[in-house]
Amino acid sequence: MNEQASSVEQRFEQTTSATLGSWARQDTTWMLGLFGTAIGAGTLFLPINAGLGGFWPLLILAALAFPMTYYAHRGLTRFVLSGRGGDITEVVEEHFGLKAGALITVLYFFAIFPILLIYSVALTNTVSSFMEHQLHMTPPPRVLLSFGLILGLLAIVRCGEQATVKVMSLLVYPFIVALALLALYLVPHWSGGILDTAMQVPSGSAFLHTVWLAIPVMVFSFNHSPIISAFAVDQKRRYGEHADERSGQILSRAHLLMVAMVLFFVFSCVLTLDSAQLAEAKAQNLSILSYLANHFSNPTIAFAAPLIAFIAIAKSFLGHYIGASEGLKGIIGKTGLRPGAKALDRMVAALMLVVCWIVATLNPSILGMIESFGGPIIAALLFLMPMYAIRKVPSMRKYSGAMSNLFVVFVGLVAISSVVYSLAASVLGW
Repeated sequence: MNEQASSVEQRFEQTTSATLGSWARQDTTWMLGLFGTAIGAGTLFLPINAGLGGFWPLLILAALAFPMTYYAHRGLTRFVLSGRGGDITEVVEEHFGLKAGALITVLYFFAIFPILLIYSVALTNTVSSFMEHQLHMTPPPRVLLSFGLILGLLAIVRCGEQATVKVMSLLVYPFIVALALLALYLVPHWSGGILDTAMQVPSGSAFLHTVWLAIPVMVFSFNHSPIISAFAVDQKRRYGEHADERSGQILSRAHLLMVAMVLFFVFSCVLTLDSAQLAEAKAQNLSILSYLANHFSNPTIAFAAPLIAFIAIAKSFLGHYIGASEGLKGIIGKTGLRPGAKALDRMVAALMLVVCWIVATLNPSILGMIESFGGPIIAALLFLMPMYAIRKVPSMRKYSGAMSNLFVVFVGLVAISSVVYSLAASVLGW
């Protein structure tokens, strides 16, 4: 292990940049890659889930969106940067020991992998529906369609991490344009929407309860923790001792873009639709695009909705694959197996392909519950683990004492408690 760590250190010393330099094209690629991982199909349900709480809770969540996402992801990035140069699974082992490293590696994988399965199902459903209803074609058998789609995305992944991030950043452009155009299209139709709830100020306890239950919606809508490890490793390779500064700049710009774009879209939707219409969309289990297409009887939106959903799902699939494959490689490494890098990549890709293909073909209805169980793990790894490391790891103590640390811990505990409460209420029928 020491020899491996030493070789990692030597590799990074040889490639470290001497100076920070000006903003580079690669920095923009990473900024859009972070955006692409975070902003996926869930964005198309965010106006419904966030808007149902009413105007004032939505306003509070909008104000918290940037600090919640930026400080948490910056903390996780700093945690990975604090290691000798390895990915998150190696840094955990380095700081907390072999047993803790193995446990967190397994949790990390099982928090991300179910989301990858959900995207596999959603991708197959979206393309099948688009072919049937918009193109008026008979889609191929689900077993063939799902295999072709997943194989196509994994072909991009096989081109390497940098190529994957570049494809994700390219897919972001049409997604941003589409969201912006949809939001602008709705402006003439603004009728006040959920402003009808603005005069109904809830009691203190009811207000806090609504915000408490809604915080995880906002947290996980902007979550891009699966790609943070690869991002931090690349920053350390490129910028060396300046990696923290440059990664902070990239993260802040990525989060400003996320928050500005998504909140404009959300508020445009909720100013168009009132609370009853949002509740109807939720009852029908429709994305906001599908509901708007039906609401306006607009063939353009009806045609564009599945295309936008496809782009959203595809780019988020790629970002989550990077994190899931990283976790699986860590698990394989901790079993004592030591295949070569290329053999390991092929092994992981084959396993991912088979499992994602089977699940996408079977189209199970339990994936939402699996994703919910992964929620507390993601929140713990994203919010709590880096803050714990600041107190325990010598190389991270320089970040102690900041008020933002307390804020991140508080939001993490709120998100975890809210998800656990919602799960218990669903299972026990409260």
